[in-house]
Amino acid sequence: MVLRLVTVGFLLLMSTTHADDELQLLESVAPIVEKYAASVGDVPVERREVLDRAAQFVLSKLRAGKEVPITFICTHNSRRSHLAQVWAQVAAEHYGLPGVTTFSGGTETTACNLRTIRAMRRAGLQVVATNLSDNPTYLVQYAENRPAIKAFSKVYDTKGNPQEEYAAMMCCADVDQKCPIVHGSSTRIPLHYLDPKASDGTPEESTTYDQRSAQIAKEMFYLFSRVASEWKDSITTR
Repeated sequence: MVLRLVTVGFLLLMSTTHADDELQLLESVAPIVEKYAASVGDVPVERREVLDRAAQFVLSKLRAGKEVPITFICTHNSRRSHLAQVWAQVAAEHYGLPGVTTFSGGTETTACNLRTIRAMRRAGLQVVATNLSDNPTYLVQYAENRPAIKAFSKVYDTKGNPQEEYAAMMCCADVDQKCPIVHGSSTRIPLHYLDPKASDGTPEESTTYDQRSAQIAKEMFYLFSRVASEWKDSITTR
């Protein structure tokens, strides 16, 4: 397996903290973001209901002037939870929402699956690996002036992830059933995406991963478009 290793210069660039400036999406990402932002109306009604619950959590935090931590949880933290973390952060930044930081984790530690990384790259994201371990840390870049998102497998309450007052976004039914208590969370939202793993090693593999990535992205853009609309309306009426 060949992995692209990150350069020192890239690490230094991505470790800097961004100022309150306009989001500068990568040229490869910008058209994808425009497409997803324009497709929020395609999200099915039954999915909107659960996403609206998540939107209310985000709004409650914003109205209270608090940070908005969101953790996407799957059993192995290898596929869906990483895609959700990345697209949620991109969507929150796209709509200019303050204080939203996304995380991911599992109930077990494995590795961020390389098929997930390939799907991110096909969606225009720049992804590099920082090491060649069994559980590599990848840096996912979506903008010129925002830090990269670190993608590696971890348990949901590992050090560095939120420990309290966060939204637990349950990305698969299995982990939702087997994890009745998510320690420290303020709310849990059952997103339940189908696992693209079912197509691993088949001719449909890339298509399945791309479809799941697109579904998750559209839903994250729907979620944060709702937040942005209500948040800006509340600011205007103050």
